Amino acid sequence: MPGAIYAEGLVKTFGDVRALDGVDLDVPEGTVLGLLGPNGAGKTTTVRCLTTLLRPDRGKAVVAGIDVLKDPDAVRRSVGLSGQFAAVDEYLTGRENLQMVGQLYQMRAKAAKARAGELLEQFHLTEAADRPAKTYSGGMRRRLDLAAALVVSPPVMFMDEPTTGLDPRNRQELWGVIKQLVSGGTTLLLTTQYLEEADHLAHDIAVVDHGRVIARGTSDQLKARTGGERVEVVVHERERIPDAVEVLTGFGKGETTVEEHTRRLTVPVAGGAKLLAEVIRELDTRGIEIDDIGLRRPTLDDVFLSLTGHLAEVRDEAEANGIAADAKGRGRGKEGAK
Repeated sequence: MPGAIYAEGLVKTFGDVRALDGVDLDVPEGTVLGLLGPNGAGKTTTVRCLTTLLRPDRGKAVVAGIDVLKDPDAVRRSVGLSGQFAAVDEYLTGRENLQMVGQLYQMRAKAAKARAGELLEQFHLTEAADRPAKTYSGGMRRRLDLAAALVVSPPVMFMDEPTTGLDPRNRQELWGVIKQLVSGGTTLLLTTQYLEEADHLAHDIAVVDHGRVIARGTSDQLKARTGGERVEVVVHERERIPDAVEVLTGFGKGETTVEEHTRRLTVPVAGGAKLLAEVIRELDTRGIEIDDIGLRRPTLDDVFLSLTGHLAEVRDEAEANGIAADAKGRGRGKEGAK
């Protein structure tokens, strides 16, 4: 049986740009799938197709047991969507925003008011409930937007880069809210550019590049494909770089890369802090002075470099422009799936 979110062979083009090139997904009920990739990889297009905001050119999609192409209205009644930008009315208060969404779902006024109060408390917005949304901080707006997507307690949620632009504190707070939501049984598809975010929230991760799912697995599995841990060293004197390369290569499990302009050397390793101490001793024995040294896990760029041979650079804006034009032509906005 397909999961709560299922896609097979999704294709979407905008002119000459093939934004989706055969995307396959299967998200079991009550789990979180992190859709990981750089800007322009096809993450937002995938979400828009699954939430009926865009119609795929080819392929099949089923959400909450409903065929997206055959019954889009039923899909919209069964999902919540929190987009990249908070879709709230700045001139309404937080309470009025939530009540308005409830009434759009044809809830009775009394029920909409009660649900708004519950969500304001759940998302720690009670004290600001009767202030205009334009006075809210970025983190508060994101929480209000997420609350609006949950007015009717949908079984399936889509969050498109929900923490982009937030400071670390607000990001951590929103992660807590999302974890609470999922613990209640909601199925979630989360798009993100941050491996750390997928680390904290996702049961499984699908890596997307140029409209294709190029890898899937847990965060640890994806990191293992990039060589695991890395030792990074910044050499004090440029002329000692070759000597440092020799040292690191002796400890490494792969090629040592060198950034000449920053004097930074990086090598994949296995052995953790114990091995790091050995590297430091060997550098000291050879009289190689360093400005910095550390042990780190792979980053998003490491994963992409390993999987695709290129860094997670930003592609051109053709996909974004195509999405905007298509959505405008259909007369739908971001809020359509709420």
